[in-house]
Amino acid sequence: MGVAERKERHKEELKKEILMAAKELFMEKGYEATSIRNIAEKIEYSPATVYLYYKDKDEIMHALHQEGFKMLVAYFGTLNTIPEPFGRLIAMGRAYIQFAMENPEMYELIFVMKDPIDHVASCADDSWDEGDRAYDVLFQTVVECQKSGDFQGFEPHGLSFTIWSTMHGLCSLRISGHLGHVAEASKVKPDVDSLMTYTFETFTGVLEKIR
Repeated sequence: MGVAERKERHKEELKKEILMAAKELFMEKGYEATSIRNIAEKIEYSPATVYLYYKDKDEIMHALHQEGFKMLVAYFGTLNTIPEPFGRLIAMGRAYIQFAMENPEMYELIFVMKDPIDHVASCADDSWDEGDRAYDVLFQTVVECQKSGDFQGFEPHGLSFTIWSTMHGLCSLRISGHLGHVAEASKVKPDVDSLMTYTFETFTGVLEKIR
């Protein structure tokens, strides 16, 4: 490996360290309470080093959003093997839950925290490519369902947002611990994983009824 390649590898590794440190601090302290100096101290570098790669916290947050949505789209990668659009839609819901459960901090950062949305918008040019791509996978699947005869009479964006908001609510309740509290308080006493599975299956049953 040449000198230039080693420098490029070091640069990419350091950028990853900065992002991971920033993510941890944003989750622990909140966006506003975290400074570039805090991030630099966590990776044991000077603030000037962080500024070599990111001009400010907004840019760091934007980079984290890019990474998070790329991860989510990767979870959708196997959906193309499912030819029937309604089956693909249900599989997408399972993939979305899997992403949230396996990456709870990233999920909270890109979908729950208020500050990131404002700052991501300030960094984006005219569009939010990563977020748009993730939503487009859902929207195009709903459109394909309608072309196949399902969900007739529903406005596709409205239906897409209804599906997404339901899945988001379920995942957010699970990650926050609120779903666990419901499970504990329930007279039936289902464990939280069973309650989540049951809720998802109930929702897919509703979609089945209205298709």
